[in-house]
Amino acid sequence: MAGSDESLNENGGAARATLPPASALPPPSTADAGRRAARTHLRAALFAVAGAVAVAGAAFLSLEITQHRLGPPPFAAADDLSTIVVDRNERLLRAFTTKDDRWRLPISTKDVDQRYLAMLLAFEDRRFRSHAGVDPRALLRATTQLVRNGRIVSGASTLTMQVARLLDRRHERTGTGKLRQMVRALQIERAKSKDEILDLYLRMALFGGNLEGVRAASLAYFGKEPKRLSVGEAALLVALPQSPEARRPDRHPHAARTARDRVLARAVEEGVIKPAEAERARAEPVGHVRRAFPMLAPHLAEAEIAALPATTIHRTTLDRTLQQSLEALAREQTPLIGERLSSAIVVADHLTGEILAHVGAADYLDPQRFGSIDMVTAVRSPGSTLKPLIYGLAFDLGLAHPETLIEDRATRFGTYTPKNFDEEFHGTVTIRSALASSLNIPAVKVLDKVGPGRMVSRLRRAGFKPELPEGSEPALPLALGGLGMTLRDLAGLYTAFPRGGEPVPLVHRKADVAAQAMTLRRGQQVKRSRRIMSPVAAWYITDILKDAPPPASARAGRIAYKTGTSYGYRDAWAIGYDGRYVVAAWVGRPDNASTPGLMGRNAAAPLLFDAFARISETRERLPSPPHGALQVSGADLPPPLKRFPEPGETRSTTASGPLLEPPVVIAFPPDRSEVEVEVASVDAAPDPLLLKAEGGALPLTWLADGRPIGIAPHRRDLVWQPQARGFYKLSVIDAKGRVDRVTVRLK
Repeated sequence: MAGSDESLNENGGAARATLPPASALPPPSTADAGRRAARTHLRAALFAVAGAVAVAGAAFLSLEITQHRLGPPPFAAADDLSTIVVDRNERLLRAFTTKDDRWRLPISTKDVDQRYLAMLLAFEDRRFRSHAGVDPRALLRATTQLVRNGRIVSGASTLTMQVARLLDRRHERTGTGKLRQMVRALQIERAKSKDEILDLYLRMALFGGNLEGVRAASLAYFGKEPKRLSVGEAALLVALPQSPEARRPDRHPHAARTARDRVLARAVEEGVIKPAEAERARAEPVGHVRRAFPMLAPHLAEAEIAALPATTIHRTTLDRTLQQSLEALAREQTPLIGERLSSAIVVADHLTGEILAHVGAADYLDPQRFGSIDMVTAVRSPGSTLKPLIYGLAFDLGLAHPETLIEDRATRFGTYTPKNFDEEFHGTVTIRSALASSLNIPAVKVLDKVGPGRMVSRLRRAGFKPELPEGSEPALPLALGGLGMTLRDLAGLYTAFPRGGEPVPLVHRKADVAAQAMTLRRGQQVKRSRRIMSPVAAWYITDILKDAPPPASARAGRIAYKTGTSYGYRDAWAIGYDGRYVVAAWVGRPDNASTPGLMGRNAAAPLLFDAFARISETRERLPSPPHGALQVSGADLPPPLKRFPEPGETRSTTASGPLLEPPVVIAFPPDRSEVEVEVASVDAAPDPLLLKAEGGALPLTWLADGRPIGIAPHRRDLVWQPQARGFYKLSVIDAKGRVDRVTVRLK
């Protein structure tokens, strides 16, 4: 047996022959070594394939069992978003962190640069559109690379698996954790479309610190929305979620650059971008600062959050560009006016009522200027800004015309003796001059005839909320600012003048715009319910205010505006309008302290004109004279309109002394009556109507809606030709300036 090649072992099997020493064997050939290496790699690949198939098979086979244990995917986690306030074009004005102090802003695929999406899919998940949540080919590749290299070379996580990890808030690298992600991914693919899954990723991917989602990252690192990314910026945002803390550009700019360039190289390989684009992108600097989120219109934004706390996206009518510009204007100019002063500006489109800018303070973050107080909605004394309303009501009631003469001299009304701002008397002036110069005594005289109660009720009927001192009734000091109003209400009031006497409600929510437009399209009856004065009276006011002297270096005649200063130099106002916009500006101290020398014309008016310049370099033309406007000199006015009566002037005098005269009264039609009138055809005017009066001194002047319709020198009746059916305010003025008025509906 000693010479045999093999022997049997004790179990009867053939024993292996004794091998010679290794030194005695010939060296292996290169071909043999290659074959052995190939067999080794083949075995490794087969093991990898088997492992991958086993893992994938386990995931698919255990789906029904595992998902029952896991429950449905927690999609609600993706709904915990930052509350945001956006402008009319969906641009961000203000954002707030979530309850867990994260920046997680609403976003979808349509809101990002499409090159970013292409690079994301090329780098993270090339077969995203075709796989069912788990990519077997990627799983096989990753396993093979692991076996060959003894380390992880590339991952097998799909975007859907990453979304699963983000939803579960669990980042497990164990086999069990990966299996969980795969099961979740399959669940997600069953419940969501591919675009919806991408939306979840864009919303929840981690970008370092408390930044989640591509929109938050783009704003924080680049200061722009993700729809306007450069190629380099898009590549960086693709790279960051793989290692968000280690690649944060504000802390690790070199690592961020390296990761970005790797994404650019892959994008070139996949044909997403051209080599030249990648070269330019590599030259882009990587910003090393984290920017603050926009905080525009902070007062309005906070008020919206408080009013609608359950809303995530608050859509406003504001214009971000204009808002930003006017906030800068207030922040830069207000300190030049005085210490501890604040300012506020409102801009609205008076054709639609949409508020375009709402600047509540000079600097929201400045406690020395009480920046946290919204002076747009604060109730303050409006000073002389209500004088146009007083004169407009007088025009409407037939008491005066812009060329009517009025006495500016010392006058006592019971115990009340008003004084002019300059404490001078100007003698006989026209109503036009009295309003343009903002004289106090003529304004009080006119309000005495109009009636303070009428003025306040007209404001309230139009939807405004004037506040009177507690326990007081409307009185003559209202002419000089003796009530409280907000800057927003004053802006709304001034929309009446370019709109023919009909103010438009101001709105700042995008959802209210459609309802507003429908209201504006309603019938004349609805419009008259808000009308403050007639179109003729409103135009008279505009014709006067457009000639007010502008601040230095500003052009006159482009806007109509009025200034005001409250008692004690506490508030400075300037409100103006052109054919499209109304702007209201306020300057003062929010704590109501006095600022000597603070006046509307030197503090608020420059802000007003600068604000108009930032809206547009071109001005929309002011309205043209309406039908019925009386454009004559004072000498050509009807006798009752030549001179405004003095207080108490209700008697005529003769050589034998005072003689009582019966007051003038409209006998027909009665007040608040309805009169049927015949109309020959749809387009024809109604039949004439006979108006009758009793008492009064001849001649009598008749007016309809503030427009003269005839003078009866020897009679107390007049044949009037109305233009259409509807509501009319008829007035008659006798030779002594006494007036009677009725409201009638022609039907």
